[in-house]
Amino acid sequence: MKIHFIGIGGIGISGLAQYMHYRGHEVSGSDIKDSLITQKLRKMGMKISIPHSSDAITDQDFVVHSAIIRPDNPEVVAAKAKGIEVLARREALLKILDDRKVYAVAGAHGKSTTTAILTAIMNGSAIIGAESKSFGSNVRYDATTDVMLFEADESDGSFINSNPYCAIVINAEPEHMEYYDYNHALFYETYKTFINSAPCKVLNAEDPFLATLIDEVDAHWLYPSKDISDIEYVLINNEPHTRFTLKDLGSFDVWGFGKHIALDAALAILAAKDSMNIEKIRLNLLNFKGIKKRFDIVGAEDDAVIIDDYGHHPTEIKATFESVKEYARLKGFDKITAIWQPHKYSRTIDNLEEFTHCFDGADELIILPVWAASETPREIDFEREFKAYNLTMADTIKRANNHITVVKDKEDMQTLDKGLIIGFGAGDITYQIRGTA
Repeated sequence: MKIHFIGIGGIGISGLAQYMHYRGHEVSGSDIKDSLITQKLRKMGMKISIPHSSDAITDQDFVVHSAIIRPDNPEVVAAKAKGIEVLARREALLKILDDRKVYAVAGAHGKSTTTAILTAIMNGSAIIGAESKSFGSNVRYDATTDVMLFEADESDGSFINSNPYCAIVINAEPEHMEYYDYNHALFYETYKTFINSAPCKVLNAEDPFLATLIDEVDAHWLYPSKDISDIEYVLINNEPHTRFTLKDLGSFDVWGFGKHIALDAALAILAAKDSMNIEKIRLNLLNFKGIKKRFDIVGAEDDAVIIDDYGHHPTEIKATFESVKEYARLKGFDKITAIWQPHKYSRTIDNLEEFTHCFDGADELIILPVWAASETPREIDFEREFKAYNLTMADTIKRANNHITVVKDKEDMQTLDKGLIIGFGAGDITYQIRGTA
């Protein structure tokens, strides 16, 4: 088939596009601007149009668009005028995954990590919402099996269309509530629909909502506080690892630091255990090397380490920051600098109180301008709200070698070249901290 993807530069849409390309379909796409993702897809042989244009619609069999694409998009209009089927991403999943044995991972936090851990353990194709450093992509194609390891997205309700054979839910904390009209009952009912559609279920019994389903859902239930024990943090080849014991299955080592990493790994192990030998799982788990932009060590010298982290919700940041403090301790660093680029005015305001407690233990907190993500700017008094910290408000940061320079009003303010330096955010901070901005 010929398939066109509108918004192909997004991580979710690009994952579907790559997967269908690997399956032998003729894939094209478009986006508002060129990016590293569109350049990669072009090198793979896909025809990519920049920006959106009705000329990109020719004789495709169907068109897929991301959730943010409006009905008046010229390519949507052109496709409908030609009688070509137009599907939102959530609708397209029914076509793309209908014949796959899908291990679908859902939750507000930890989806990408858990899915990537599962890809290290199991054979199968995979579509992840972040790049796994084990195979250098967010997509893996395996033609020898119908198994699909899939990061299922609740932000647009699309996870209910993921055809799950095994539903793995890490947590069900309310997030993306604008899609659910801020209706918590609707949000939780959608999670129940997802869970009940899968014959195999692996669930966190200590999540407040999931715990309410224990008596009505037959699942592999994980009780983290008692099933995961003997947690310790170790350096293996100078890389961070969490060592833990899971139930009566023995000890496991997984890349990364934190109880949340042990939780993600435990759920992946339980999902794989139905079809794999536990010793093979224990060995394969060591193949996991983290994912890009999640506690991603992008610079390391004896006296300074620079880390890029995608965390943009207070729960994510707080969990990662606990890992940061442990890593700094094991490395012998006595200074931690956190650089935060708030993501969206709405998220920042809705969670402002929680954000003010995320960075406890930071010797210095640097806050960059809010990454608006197309939202209208709103007033936030960061200096007042974060006055308890050693706070610096900055415009941008610049990377040179293993040094970070903080910039305000186009003037260099200070250079960070000692201790542990970590950037948090889902905007362009990842390019700033890597020196590719």
